[in-house]
Amino acid sequence: MNAFDLSGSAAFRQAAKPRTVTDQRRAQYTNEAVLSATPAQLVTMLYDRLLLDLHRAETAQVAADWDTAREQLLHAQAIVGELSSTLKIDVWDGGEGLLAVYNYASTSLITANVHRDVQATRDCIRILDPLRQAWHDAAASLPATPVAPQHTAGGALGVA
Repeated sequence: MNAFDLSGSAAFRQAAKPRTVTDQRRAQYTNEAVLSATPAQLVTMLYDRLLLDLHRAETAQVAADWDTAREQLLHAQAIVGELSSTLKIDVWDGGEGLLAVYNYASTSLITANVHRDVQATRDCIRILDPLRQAWHDAAASLPATPVAPQHTAGGALGVA
């Protein structure tokens, strides 16, 4: 049994509508990647986007570009929220510990945003990057069986 239920994954659908032809093609490619991904690959996609958002937020915070930092941190919060809400803590022993990490990350992201605290953003990167790598390692060791279409997230990650 999978530790996550991503059947209604709001984080996948949260991306803005594409504005240019290039954005439309990128969104179509991302959508196709999501539709053909296994549950473990969907989790790795979320983690990849989460870390991208965090690095972008850190860069924006250092440059005092608070609008961009806020946007990236809010998107990162949405992803952490999605990971938290889809985590099935009763399926495996580490579920409660992982939920505690997500709760800490969520609180740190709020702190990073409200207080413009780059160190809180860096703490999230430090904590979540090893988890991203662990999910990638786990996904690589599993057979590639895509999710049935009626159970997919159905939207784009919004990777840019």
